[in-house]
Amino acid sequence: MPQFIFAYHGGNTPETAEAGAAAMAAWRAWMDDLGAALVVPGNPVGKSHTVASTGTTEDGGANPISGYSVVEAADQAAACAMARGCPLVADGTGSVEVAPLIEM
Repeated sequence: MPQFIFAYHGGNTPETAEAGAAAMAAWRAWMDDLGAALVVPGNPVGKSHTVASTGTTEDGGANPISGYSVVEAADQAAACAMARGCPLVADGTGSVEVAPLIEM
């Protein structure tokens, strides 16, 4: 079955321990709902650096990723449907890029 990477953009750092616990519960519930389709749960990521022929910048780029996961889905439309349940999308604090992984 085809695999797709979810690149997460945005989100907020919880301001309290309670808000952090609620955010983690939302992510766990969504990932549990994905079930066996979730191939690589992934992780949040730190601030990125952008490397180009002109040098390296430490600004995180134009739209830095905040995390990633890999899922299996029948097609890109099915993967996008899965991504709609992501807590970042549901709470309006971010977005998910969905791209197919191409076997070489």
